[in-house]
Amino acid sequence: MTRAAVLPAVGAPLRIDDIDLPAPGPGQVRVRLAAAGVCHSDLSLADGTMRVPVPAVLGHEGAGTVVAVGEGVGQPAVGDEVVLNWAPSCGACPACADGEVWLCANALAGASAVYATASDGTPLHPGLNVAAFAQETVVAANCVLPLPPGVPLTDAALLGCAVLTGYGAVHNAARVRAGESVAVLGIGGVGLAVLQAARIAGAAEVVAVDVSPHKEDLARAAGATSYVVASDTTAKEIRKLTGGRGADVAIDCVGRGDTIRTAWGSTRRGGRTTVVGIGGKDQQVTFNSLEIFTWGRTLAGCVYGNSDPVRDLPVIGGHITAGRFDLGLMVTDRIGLDDVPAALDAMPAGRGGRALVLF
Repeated sequence: MTRAAVLPAVGAPLRIDDIDLPAPGPGQVRVRLAAAGVCHSDLSLADGTMRVPVPAVLGHEGAGTVVAVGEGVGQPAVGDEVVLNWAPSCGACPACADGEVWLCANALAGASAVYATASDGTPLHPGLNVAAFAQETVVAANCVLPLPPGVPLTDAALLGCAVLTGYGAVHNAARVRAGESVAVLGIGGVGLAVLQAARIAGAAEVVAVDVSPHKEDLARAAGATSYVVASDTTAKEIRKLTGGRGADVAIDCVGRGDTIRTAWGSTRRGGRTTVVGIGGKDQQVTFNSLEIFTWGRTLAGCVYGNSDPVRDLPVIGGHITAGRFDLGLMVTDRIGLDDVPAALDAMPAGRGGRALVLF
């Protein structure tokens, strides 16, 4: 038996339960979690913004140690420290064939499987493939990646989503160039990763935007050169801070209709607006035809930072060990498994950066 945070149904509160986790089958590995990050996507799964089979054990951002392997698994081996990869590429679909592994058509195929049972015998699904809100989990072998050398195992949990997403948004999706100006809307876990990645990219001006005035010190420590408390005049303030033109790149880490519109309005003529945050189907964004022509901006979505984790994780690990990227800076709360339901409930208030579950 292992303890886990179970989502009984969409919209229901999480409950901490003892679950029966079987031994790994062919092609699977069992991982003892060291830590798991509480991501806004977990809230989106819990409230139905994103649909996954339920009942499920949530949590998709984690790191731990392999404690058992199933038949046919050559790597990883027992004792290896690994980062969970919630979106493994199949290598066979058209997106994978085109090198766009972040768009893999089969990345979430494992989420529909039954991987464990609750204490009352109810079959459980692994939320986003990996079910990281648990002391241990069983995943497909391609759902784990080697821990980059020199990276602390607990903080490495953040690599599995926030860091790959934020770093990738800057370097893969928006392709920020040295000397450019960048506006970042939403300074949570992903936003803090975006700020650090923009600094690594050599951005000259980095404007952080959030509804909370209390995040300014945190944002500046991550690389922001200016801080704006979100309001109806946010776009004007960003344009003022970027020489009156607007930012070369605006990255929205919130995903609501109004924040996407603000990011678009903050971007200079011919600039790039990248949307990282996940909004609901009810969130609408409106543009008129003339402004699309006049401003010549591009608006693009961004899935998992448009990252190839196999390629990008070692690069990010190098930045961490060289002191250019600070994982610890992103963690504002270190909690236990029992605190996960409260952490999800508190998330809409937008306080702090990442909450990290320590096992």
